[in-house]
Amino acid sequence: MKKIHFISTGGTFNKQYDEDSGSIAIDKEARTLQEIAQKWRTDFEIQTLIGKDSLDMTDQDREALLAAVSASAAQDIIIIHGTDTMDQSAKVLAKAQLPKRIILTGAMIPYRVDQVEATANVAMAYGYLQAESTPGVYISMNGVIGSYETIIKNRAAKRFESA
Repeated sequence: MKKIHFISTGGTFNKQYDEDSGSIAIDKEARTLQEIAQKWRTDFEIQTLIGKDSLDMTDQDREALLAAVSASAAQDIIIIHGTDTMDQSAKVLAKAQLPKRIILTGAMIPYRVDQVEATANVAMAYGYLQAESTPGVYISMNGVIGSYETIIKNRAAKRFESA
Protein backbone atom coordinates (compact mmCIF):
# COMPACT_ATOMS: atom_id res chain seq x y z
CA MET A 1 0.00 0.00 0.00
CA LYS A 2 1.35 3.42 -0.97
CA LYS A 3 2.17 5.93 1.76
CA ILE A 4 -0.05 8.95 1.19
CA HIS A 5 0.60 12.41 2.57
CA PHE A 6 -2.54 14.33 3.55
CA ILE A 7 -2.45 18.11 3.69
CA SER A 8 -5.45 19.77 5.33
CA THR A 9 -6.04 23.40 4.37
CA GLY A 10 -9.41 23.83 6.06
CA GLY A 11 -12.64 24.21 4.12
CA THR A 12 -16.14 22.95 4.85
CA PHE A 13 -14.77 19.41 5.37
CA ASN A 14 -13.20 20.65 8.63
CA LYS A 15 -15.97 22.96 9.86
CA GLN A 16 -17.49 22.28 13.26
CA TYR A 17 -19.58 24.00 15.88
CA ASP A 18 -17.48 26.00 18.36
CA GLU A 19 -19.34 25.85 21.69
CA ASP A 20 -17.26 28.68 23.18
CA SER A 21 -18.16 31.23 20.50
CA GLY A 22 -21.45 29.74 19.33
CA SER A 23 -20.26 29.81 15.73
CA ILE A 24 -19.05 27.48 13.04
CA ALA A 25 -15.25 27.35 12.90
CA ILE A 26 -12.61 25.42 10.99
CA ASP A 27 -10.79 22.76 12.99
CA LYS A 28 -7.15 23.64 12.39
CA GLU A 29 -5.91 20.42 14.02
CA ALA A 30 -7.21 18.06 11.28
CA ARG A 31 -9.01 15.94 13.88
CA THR A 32 -11.42 14.75 11.21
CA LEU A 33 -8.62 13.17 9.17
CA GLN A 34 -7.12 11.68 12.30
CA GLU A 35 -10.52 10.16 13.13
CA ILE A 36 -10.85 8.70 9.63
CA ALA A 37 -7.30 7.29 9.81
CA GLN A 38 -8.09 5.67 13.15
CA LYS A 39 -11.32 4.13 11.85
CA TRP A 40 -9.57 2.85 8.71
CA ARG A 41 -6.65 1.57 10.81
CA THR A 42 -4.33 3.37 8.41
CA ASP A 43 -1.27 5.40 9.18
CA PHE A 44 -1.72 8.64 7.26
CA GLU A 45 0.92 11.32 7.27
CA ILE A 46 -1.25 14.33 8.13
CA GLN A 47 -0.08 17.92 7.84
CA THR A 48 -2.23 20.90 8.72
CA LEU A 49 -1.71 24.07 6.76
CA ILE A 50 -3.61 27.36 6.34
CA GLY A 51 -6.84 26.43 8.20
CA LYS A 52 -9.22 28.67 6.26
CA ASP A 53 -12.41 28.61 4.28
CA SER A 54 -11.21 28.51 0.67
CA LEU A 55 -12.97 31.81 -0.08
CA ASP A 56 -10.52 33.41 2.36
CA MET A 57 -7.41 31.84 0.82
CA THR A 58 -4.88 34.21 -0.73
CA ASP A 59 -2.21 33.85 -3.39
CA GLN A 60 0.29 33.58 -0.51
CA ASP A 61 -1.72 30.67 0.94
CA ARG A 62 -1.61 28.90 -2.41
CA GLU A 63 2.15 29.47 -2.61
CA ALA A 64 2.48 27.97 0.90
CA LEU A 65 0.45 24.97 -0.27
CA LEU A 66 2.68 24.57 -3.33
CA ALA A 67 5.78 24.80 -1.11
CA ALA A 68 4.40 22.08 1.20
CA VAL A 69 3.59 19.78 -1.72
CA SER A 70 7.00 20.43 -3.30
CA ALA A 71 8.82 19.73 -0.02
CA SER A 72 6.95 16.48 0.64
CA ALA A 73 8.93 13.30 0.14
CA ALA A 74 5.66 11.56 -0.81
CA GLN A 75 4.72 10.99 -4.43
CA ASP A 76 1.04 10.68 -3.53
CA ILE A 77 -0.71 13.61 -1.86
CA ILE A 78 -4.34 14.24 -0.93
CA ILE A 79 -5.25 17.83 -0.14
CA ILE A 80 -8.36 18.55 1.89
CA HIS A 81 -9.53 21.86 0.46
CA GLY A 82 -12.58 24.07 0.41
CA THR A 83 -14.74 23.53 -2.65
CA ASP A 84 -15.22 27.16 -3.70
CA THR A 85 -11.64 27.75 -4.85
CA MET A 86 -10.34 24.20 -5.20
CA ASP A 87 -9.91 24.80 -8.93
CA GLN A 88 -7.68 27.85 -8.33
CA SER A 89 -5.33 25.92 -6.06
CA ALA A 90 -5.29 23.01 -8.54
CA LYS A 91 -4.13 25.38 -11.30
CA VAL A 92 -1.27 26.68 -9.13
CA LEU A 93 -0.17 23.12 -8.34
CA ALA A 94 -0.47 21.97 -11.96
CA LYS A 95 1.57 24.90 -13.26
CA ALA A 96 4.52 23.66 -11.15
CA GLN A 97 4.48 20.33 -13.05
CA LEU A 98 5.62 18.31 -10.06
CA PRO A 99 6.30 14.58 -10.63
CA LYS A 100 3.61 13.64 -8.10
CA ARG A 101 0.03 12.50 -8.00
CA ILE A 102 -1.98 15.18 -6.21
CA ILE A 103 -5.71 14.97 -5.50
CA LEU A 104 -7.78 17.79 -4.08
CA THR A 105 -10.94 16.80 -2.27
CA GLY A 106 -13.24 18.21 0.37
CA ALA A 107 -16.90 18.28 1.26
CA MET A 108 -20.01 20.30 0.57
CA ILE A 109 -21.32 19.36 4.03
CA PRO A 110 -19.04 19.42 7.12
CA TYR A 111 -17.88 15.99 8.30
CA ARG A 112 -19.21 16.82 11.77
CA VAL A 113 -22.71 17.34 10.31
CA ASP A 114 -22.77 14.28 8.02
CA GLN A 115 -19.79 11.95 7.75
CA VAL A 116 -20.90 10.17 4.57
CA GLU A 117 -20.00 12.66 1.84
CA ALA A 118 -16.68 13.76 3.34
CA THR A 119 -15.59 10.17 3.98
CA ALA A 120 -16.68 9.04 0.51
CA ASN A 121 -14.69 11.83 -1.14
CA VAL A 122 -11.54 10.98 0.82
CA ALA A 123 -12.03 7.24 0.22
CA MET A 124 -12.33 7.79 -3.53
CA ALA A 125 -9.18 9.89 -3.60
CA TYR A 126 -7.32 7.34 -1.48
CA GLY A 127 -8.37 4.43 -3.69
CA TYR A 128 -7.55 6.29 -6.88
CA LEU A 129 -4.00 6.96 -5.71
CA GLN A 130 -3.54 3.26 -4.93
CA ALA A 131 -4.07 2.50 -8.63
CA GLU A 132 -3.02 5.67 -10.49
CA SER A 133 0.58 5.95 -11.68
CA THR A 134 0.42 9.07 -13.86
CA PRO A 135 1.67 12.26 -12.22
CA GLY A 136 -0.83 15.09 -12.29
CA VAL A 137 -3.36 17.14 -10.39
CA TYR A 138 -6.80 15.63 -9.89
CA ILE A 139 -10.08 16.49 -8.18
CA SER A 140 -12.18 13.88 -6.38
CA MET A 141 -15.67 15.01 -5.37
CA ASN A 142 -19.21 13.63 -5.32
CA GLY A 143 -18.45 10.34 -7.06
CA VAL A 144 -16.38 11.79 -9.91
CA ILE A 145 -12.63 11.95 -10.22
CA GLY A 146 -10.36 13.18 -12.95
CA SER A 147 -7.91 15.82 -14.05
CA TYR A 148 -8.50 19.17 -12.39
CA GLU A 149 -9.30 20.49 -15.88
CA THR A 150 -12.24 18.12 -16.32
CA ILE A 151 -14.01 18.27 -12.95
CA ILE A 152 -16.10 21.36 -12.23
CA LYS A 153 -18.33 22.57 -9.42
CA ASN A 154 -21.92 22.93 -10.60
CA ARG A 155 -23.08 25.56 -8.12
CA ALA A 156 -26.74 25.34 -9.17
CA ALA A 157 -26.84 21.57 -8.66
CA LYS A 158 -24.62 21.81 -5.54
CA ARG A 159 -22.25 19.06 -6.72
CA PHE A 160 -19.13 18.43 -8.77
CA GLU A 161 -19.40 16.96 -12.27
CA SER A 162 -17.28 15.96 -15.23
CA ALA A 163 -17.05 18.89 -17.64
